[in-house]
This record gives sequence, structure tokens and C-alpha cells, in this order.
Amino acid sequence: MGKGMQVVSTGSALRDILLGDEQYAGRRVLVPTMGALHRGHLALVKHAREVAGPDGVVVVSIFVNPIQFDREDDLEAYPRPLETDLMQCQAAGVDVVFVPDVREMYAHDRSTLVTENSLSRSLCGAARPGHFDGVCTVVLKLFMLSACHAAVFGEKDFQQLAIIRRMVRDLDVPVEIVESPTIRESDGLALSSRNVRLSATHREDAPCIFRALNEAAKLHNAEGIIRHAMKRLGESEHLKIDYLTLVDAETLQPINDLKRPSILAAAVFYDNVRLIDHVRISPP
Repeated sequence: MGKGMQVVSTGSALRDILLGDEQYAGRRVLVPTMGALHRGHLALVKHAREVAGPDGVVVVSIFVNPIQFDREDDLEAYPRPLETDLMQCQAAGVDVVFVPDVREMYAHDRSTLVTENSLSRSLCGAARPGHFDGVCTVVLKLFMLSACHAAVFGEKDFQQLAIIRRMVRDLDVPVEIVESPTIRESDGLALSSRNVRLSATHREDAPCIFRALNEAAKLHNAEGIIRHAMKRLGESEHLKIDYLTLVDAETLQPINDLKRPSILAAAVFYDNVRLIDHVRISPP
């Protein structure tokens, strides 16, 4: 598009550019991130460019959102390689990068949260109380600040994707939610910014998560699927299972049969690094 990448740190500057400059009058597509960008994020950016079209605008936000963390140590340890992230955005052809600080995003006396009360009660929502309140709140703020027409989210965080879609539906938010496939390493490990925090031993072990889920998903009954996945994950002496469950792909509620499309999902800890993964299962 020939604009050159703009980096802004305030909501007012973001809106001035996107709504006040004719160069940015096309379809605006947002890619919300917390930084520490990897190939998975860059795949989202590429998808966003396709959705925006040749005359559209790709906006990437980089913000480590404190109100979605349930553990202070996890927030403090989250990687923040901003300079490298900006270089990657530049190389990927991003038009605008929004890099606010916490004071810009949240008033000191903030008292409003966006809460989803159904899809967020299971899986990561049950394990991390308040997490999805933080996600919904920051995503809605980013939608409003960017005045985006569409936003791209990775399918890897399938519960987050489902909740954001529900929020958009329930609140009549005029933003199209676009899903982008999970990107994996050659050994099957789903790309995540948290992967860089794994020790060498844990990084070598971590592909067992996807292998266990993938093997179990080939079975033909719900009880057998859970039993097999639990057995395979239990063979690792390094990980601790946070949850392993089979849920309905639409409602995210636990199921005990395979009559509808379902998701076999797991979250595990390697020391204090929490990883999630899932596979989709179609009815036999």
C-alpha cells in the first residue's frame, strides 16, 4: 500500500490515523496480540491482509493485558521483545501497530468488565477465574479504539475464539470474527509465545501433548478417548495435567458421547509454564 508502518501508543493517535487519514479509509482488520510474535502470529497477519484486501489496512495491537492473568508470576514472566516484534511487523507489511501501556488502556479507578457467563465456565475459564473477563474487556476496547471491520484470531485458542464470537453476537458489535488455523512446529507442538519459557528438556517433551490428543481422537467412544489421552500424557514425567476433557464443539460443555462435533482439549503445566492444545472430533 506504500503507507509505511505507523507505530502509535495512544488510543487518540490510533483513531486519528485510522479515521482521519484518507490513506486508511479501506477495510480495517485487527490482529490483537500480546507480543512475543512467532510464525503463528505472522500467519494471522497474512490472513488479515487477505481479509483486508489490497486497499485495506492491517492493524496489529501489542499489549500484555494484565487483567487476563490469574497469576502474577505468569504476568511478570511473559516475554516482551518489543523491538523484535516491531521488526517482524514491518517485514510482514503491517500498516499500523498499536502499543499502549497499561495506564493508556485502563483508568486507575476502572470499574467495568465485560463478562460472558456460559462458554467461559469450563476449560480454561474454570481453571483461570476472571481470565475471560479480562480477554473480553480488552478485546472490546481494541475493537472500539481501532474501529475495525474485522479481527483475526487463532483457532488454537478455541475457547477464546468461541467466547469472542458470543460477545460480538450478544452485544451487536459490528466486527467480523475471522478464524485462522493453528500453526505447529514440525514435531507437532502448537506455536505459543510461552514456548520460549520451556527448558530444553520440557521443550523436547512438549510435543507429547498433541500426539496424545491426536491418537486418542482416532478412537470411537468418549470414555476410551479420555482414558487413552490420560494414559499417554501420564507417561511423561515432566508435565502436570491441568485439565483434559471432551466437550461439545459449540456449547463447550462436557459430553459423554460422540453424537455431535466435539473437541478434545488439554492444558498442562511444565513447571510454571502452562500450555494448551486441542483436536477436533467429528461424529463417527
